[in-house]
Amino acid sequence: MKALRTILPVILSVLLLLQCASATETVLLPEGEQAVSAFIADEEQRTRPAAALAGVDDIAVTARAAVLVDKATGTLIYAKNEDEMLPPASVTKIMTMLLTVEAIENGTLSLDTVVTCSDHAAAMGGSQIYLAPGENMTVNELLKSVAVGSANDASVALAEHIAGSEELFVSRMNARALELGMEHTEFHNCTGLPADPGNRISAHDIAIMSRELLRHDLICNYTTIWMDSVRGGTFGLANTNKLIYYYEGATGLKTGFTQEAKFCVSASARRGDSEFIAVVLGDESSDARWKSARAMLDFAFANYVNVSVQVPELPKIRTELGREDYFGCVVQSSPMLLIPKSKASSVETETVLPESAAAPISRGDRIGKLIVRVDGEVLAETPIFAAVSVERLSVLDIFVKFLRILCA
Repeated sequence: MKALRTILPVILSVLLLLQCASATETVLLPEGEQAVSAFIADEEQRTRPAAALAGVDDIAVTARAAVLVDKATGTLIYAKNEDEMLPPASVTKIMTMLLTVEAIENGTLSLDTVVTCSDHAAAMGGSQIYLAPGENMTVNELLKSVAVGSANDASVALAEHIAGSEELFVSRMNARALELGMEHTEFHNCTGLPADPGNRISAHDIAIMSRELLRHDLICNYTTIWMDSVRGGTFGLANTNKLIYYYEGATGLKTGFTQEAKFCVSASARRGDSEFIAVVLGDESSDARWKSARAMLDFAFANYVNVSVQVPELPKIRTELGREDYFGCVVQSSPMLLIPKSKASSVETETVLPESAAAPISRGDRIGKLIVRVDGEVLAETPIFAAVSVERLSVLDIFVKFLRILCA
């Protein structure tokens, strides 16, 4: 006991030093590893290039600009002048529909909400349902008129009701574009009408907002309609997107035409677990527009497949100076990949985790990463997080634990 009393002050001093030295430690990856590169599709704002396949450059696209994107991951499969800012005509209404659907889903608007048409909305011209000033119509019928008939008056009526004026709504459109990472976009109206020549957007940015709109299942209730009506069946609507009628799995999304913009479309289609978006800007004819969109979609469905990566069982990590000896880890979501069909069976995973981590550890702390390879090529890295919180031992706790070891 005399010897124990002699060394106790030394032990306490050492424990205090350990406590202080470890107080600022953080959870680290193994030596040499850099910060984890997140690969979570739902958080991505910019599309990524796909692995190039033979034939992709030979897709028959006659448009001024075009892109082909995987809806699930945002992977860019084909691009032609993808960042050139061009007039989008009524493809502009994708953002109008997006803000409308978001207002519905956040509860500030409902499909049964009655909207009163203003003089400004009634005066739009172009594609329209001929709203009269003071006429009342539900959001449901107005949204249908925009999605199916590309109605300019319905678009402005929705914009004014949501934001108070078309100008304020356009400000929201531009703000939402920035949030989505649309770097080559400038909205000047909510319709795409050529009255304001400053309305410009790139094919790439159209794909980004199209992908965001398709996250909302509600919109497909409208964009997949071939023929319908409003005003109790007295005014007929026919979808301006002819792919809805004849292309297998077509889900939308929006057409556009003006003399300046020429023929445009953002076309989406889903087959099984795969859905793709083909954007066409500035094609010479309506027929050419459909051929360009179909050529891209056909290539995607023929050559690519979406794969949800199976996350392996993750080991428990030893804690340093923690109240628990070990803690578990989780992956927030299974990575979704777009890969060539020929490589669908060659997906491999690797976990990169430290052997130990210093407490305190908070639930959700990034601990390591899951690497996904296809044929040896790294295609994805997704974070691995702490599944639970682990408190740090106090100096007294450490001292008691040490005494138990000595006296054992």
